[in-house]
Amino acid sequence: MQTLLEEIWNKRSLIVLMAFNDVKARYRNSVLGFLWSFLEPLLMLGVLYLVFTNIFKNSIENYPIYLLLGLVMWYMFSRATSMGQTSLLDKAGIIQKIYIRRELIVLSACLTSLIMMCFEFAAFAFFVIIFHFTPPISILLLPPLVLDLFVLSFGISLILSVLTVYFRDVKFVWNVVLQMGFFITPIFYHLEVFPNSIKQILELNPMVSIIDTAHKITIYGTLPTTGESLHIIISTIIIFLIGYVIFRSKDKKIVEKI
Repeated sequence: MQTLLEEIWNKRSLIVLMAFNDVKARYRNSVLGFLWSFLEPLLMLGVLYLVFTNIFKNSIENYPIYLLLGLVMWYMFSRATSMGQTSLLDKAGIIQKIYIRRELIVLSACLTSLIMMCFEFAAFAFFVIIFHFTPPISILLLPPLVLDLFVLSFGISLILSVLTVYFRDVKFVWNVVLQMGFFITPIFYHLEVFPNSIKQILELNPMVSIIDTAHKITIYGTLPTTGESLHIIISTIIIFLIGYVIFRSKDKKIVEKI
């Protein structure tokens, strides 16, 4: 683990360069380019806002802000894991020609999603101004929460990237999992809509806890309890360590399988 951290630090410029190149490549042939980083969450916000304010009534305070924040957090996770999942296959030419720790390839893909998230937070800040919303001081806890989200995404991406090298069908399965996850995560509703028995089961999912906590600290000024914080941190670390161990156990055969 220490070797990995040292390698990340020593190759930090390369990792950042690959991440920015991936961002540029993503929008290279599009007319609007980087504007899609703003438009994608805003278009989804418009659809969900229309549905859940006019068709399905809700009483969530500051709902547009609530909804957009949930979308930004979810898009980060969804993109990071999807891009991380195929990162080894996408960079097969590089992996086969030069030696580079394969974890750094996956890390770069997750970093690409984090960079795109920064653009989306610019859209979020715009909405905060438009709706004259003043965030509470507890919003200062959002960056550490985003770091948790990044580590969680990296850990899952390590697992998915290896599985996808061995079994190409995994990426289709993961797309279905992400679609299901979108609806069982409190992005456009409160967890309180569920009975306690179901709520406790859902909260085992760290993404549910992360997005729920993001809403609390950003919109309502509610600090997470010690138990909630420990659950997010410990589950994130465990998932990352599992991903790292699985990845290292298959690392030597990756080049052969690509």
